Amino acid sequence: MESLKKNPAWKGRRGPVVLVIMDGVGYGKYKEGDAVADAKMYHLTALRSQSPHTQLKAHGKAVGLPGEDDMGNSEVGHNAMGCGRVFNQGAALVSQSIAKGMIFTGQAWKDIVSTVQGSGGTLHFIGLFSDGNVHSHLDHLKAMIQRAKQEGIKKVRIHVLFDGRDVGETSALEYLDPFEAFLQAQSAPDFDARIASGGGRMWITMDRYGADWTMVERGWKTHVHGEARPFASAREAVETYRREIPGIIDQDLKEFTVVEQGVPIGTIQDGDSVVYFNFRGDRALEITAAFEEEGFSHFDRGRRPKVCYAGMMEYDGDTHVPQRYLVSPPSINRTMGEYLAATGVRTLAISETQKYGHVTYFFNGNRTGKFDEVLETYQEIKSDVVPFEQRPWMKCAEITDAVVQAMGSGKYDFIRLNYPNGDMVGHTGIYQAVICAMEGMDLQLGRLAKAAQQAGAILVITADHGNSDDMFEHQKKTGDVVYKADGTPKAKTSHSLNPVPCIIYDPDYKGEYLREPYEGALQEDLGISSIAATCMSLLGYVPPGDYDPPVLQMK
Repeated sequence: MESLKKNPAWKGRRGPVVLVIMDGVGYGKYKEGDAVADAKMYHLTALRSQSPHTQLKAHGKAVGLPGEDDMGNSEVGHNAMGCGRVFNQGAALVSQSIAKGMIFTGQAWKDIVSTVQGSGGTLHFIGLFSDGNVHSHLDHLKAMIQRAKQEGIKKVRIHVLFDGRDVGETSALEYLDPFEAFLQAQSAPDFDARIASGGGRMWITMDRYGADWTMVERGWKTHVHGEARPFASAREAVETYRREIPGIIDQDLKEFTVVEQGVPIGTIQDGDSVVYFNFRGDRALEITAAFEEEGFSHFDRGRRPKVCYAGMMEYDGDTHVPQRYLVSPPSINRTMGEYLAATGVRTLAISETQKYGHVTYFFNGNRTGKFDEVLETYQEIKSDVVPFEQRPWMKCAEITDAVVQAMGSGKYDFIRLNYPNGDMVGHTGIYQAVICAMEGMDLQLGRLAKAAQQAGAILVITADHGNSDDMFEHQKKTGDVVYKADGTPKAKTSHSLNPVPCIIYDPDYKGEYLREPYEGALQEDLGISSIAATCMSLLGYVPPGDYDPPVLQMK
């Protein structure tokens, strides 16, 4: 790996460049429901008013997703910021593979099919049940079910994880009813495809970063053993839980299993095949480990069926998990982290558990581990295992404690941090909690700014996508707020399509780039992939020629 070339015109700074990623914080389109604008963000406002700043795209093609209606997310956002270029990402890769038929000619699909054909068993699909296109897409699932039928597989069972996060918070039936009609249309005397179990994504199966393995345990017992409350159908389960638990949203729906004559219709048995159809890796690794790892110790799996297991994609390219996958992920190379390590730049990457993997694994192009054990320090601050609306400030103060100390220590040239508040609390849909999250984070921005002044550091303040800036559902045509029957706004729990900030706070500015007027000094129509070249420039280096350009106009 070649090192970066020094920019001879750069005059240097006393302190490090600090990349501050305000996860889920964008510029809202609507006044109503914009918790970022509604919160008292005194420090963010002050930093923006006295610094060069612009807006960056963080969704759709700007981060490698298929279309402009596709919301950005933390994984592709950190990929883009960390690699400085735009790569086609999960949704686009899977859709392309299905459209060209490549997914069905690969060895993984052949293994899945031949296992079931040889045993006379069942093909199971587990995954996020929506078209949010962040973790999964129902079109991918439908295409595989149709192909399974063509391949002569006789029995398919689907284990649904209701969304309510990347789509409407209570939209489960809007997906469930058409999907049941789809299954009915596929039904034939020799083909039986039905929903067998499920629950909300934040209650079962889809934990990440080891934050709460009990979620995965509940999912395992539900999908594999059929050990969950019995219902005659998935619809009955949704309606019952909504009636019994007023205000419950889809992501929190309790686990269920579909039964006939008191017997679960879709337990997973020896000789079956299992496809986890999420393409995004963070919330796929733990359930994958439960199926694949021999020395698994996170909970008692009980009966562990001998199955042919495949993920939609390779979720970890370094450890090669899962062992079998249907679509290869993007091959991301020459990331910012790799360049900085080759150049001798001392780096700190820090966040709490919920986003620790984003400033490390995803920022480094889906790579586990460090590029240089001596030059790089990774610090994880353990997240609280409580609902985010109960602790909306999360660990932003503790993250700031560590970063302030690091800024003044002289040990680091580049620091990257993630404040998860805007995203994780934004997903709850609880407006008051999001306001609290924003104001709690803003207090920490004030602390960072003061520390930057003292240390002679530069802050690059940005975000990976929007969320907290769009907390209410709006009518598409009119933009009017959608209200519930009780007269309150209907909460939106998904990411937004809004641009995100890019603010360059440089208290020891020495004239190396255009600074005024603030808006005009920054290039327009760029995406967050430009963050890498921006940080490299502020470190005093010339970015690689094929990196997307920095937002700053260097003199």
